[in-house]
Amino acid sequence: MVDSGSAVDTVAAVSEREALKRIFPRLPESKATLVGPGDDAAVLAAPDGRYVVTTDMMVHGPDFRLAWSSPEDLGWKAAATNLSDVAAMGAVPTALVVAIAAPASFPVASLEAFADGLRAACDALAPGCGVVGGDLSVSDTLTIAVTAFGDLEGRAPVLRSGARPGDVVAVSGRLGAAASGLRLLFAEAVDGEGTPDPDAFARVLAAHPELIDAQLRPRPPIADGPLAADAGATAMLDLSDGLALDARRIAEASGVALDIDPAALGDDPVTALTGGEDHGLLACFPAAAVLPGGFRPLGVVRAGGGLLVGGRPFDERGGWDPYQEWDGAAG
Repeated sequence: MVDSGSAVDTVAAVSEREALKRIFPRLPESKATLVGPGDDAAVLAAPDGRYVVTTDMMVHGPDFRLAWSSPEDLGWKAAATNLSDVAAMGAVPTALVVAIAAPASFPVASLEAFADGLRAACDALAPGCGVVGGDLSVSDTLTIAVTAFGDLEGRAPVLRSGARPGDVVAVSGRLGAAASGLRLLFAEAVDGEGTPDPDAFARVLAAHPELIDAQLRPRPPIADGPLAADAGATAMLDLSDGLALDARRIAEASGVALDIDPAALGDDPVTALTGGEDHGLLACFPAAAVLPGGFRPLGVVRAGGGLLVGGRPFDERGGWDPYQEWDGAAG
């Protein structure tokens, strides 16, 4: 979905400096900025005296396909996936630093659209969070790296290691929608040889807009992270790699078992358990806590270890591992 056929308006044609001059005005501003883009480093206010920091990469091939994702989609998803990690600590996202390595033929207009996606995601999901700096370089493989910062606002960070037997397991956000969208893309948004195809993609998007958007433009419940911390959440993480894999991470860190109620998994429990990239929030709360925001009960924490579903061990790994799942294709 990126037209790199023109040699007039590519990154190589206009230079890194000129490309950045066109991108900067489109980027969202952070309320925490004291010194923004233009110097060797940004300076951010940290009224709490601490800050949360996380980073994530998106690489053409294992993480996205240009035949399916527009540059604006990529900007949105790059922001959303990092904002959700900040929220999972109970913090409010304040700033992003974004580095892009793009082919020399990559259109500057696509970089501008990417910046528009960053702005749209920040405005919609975490108002007041903005881009305070980054880098632009060249590579044959389009690679996006984002570092996100957050403000705890006086809260204790919510770790993965605090869950205790008797806690309620709860989730905010949809389960399995992103995986269902990805399954549709690989099954139907391809040509006869299985290569991602823009025309086939357009047909799939028209038929299943909500599922495709869940994969390409996730909407994690960012505001529910701080709400969970305020409500006494004992453990929390971002559901980036799938419920089964991520629930085991809380279980292992806390030395407990998470028992998921199969009735809470919807009509497609296998996809809800094993699909990734929903970027919802999985949290544990004391039994007496009132679940905040969009959180809903999913199960209970028990003594023991690992993941249970309906009281029985669930051994399927699920989730996403680029070293095991990626087949080397791009498109």
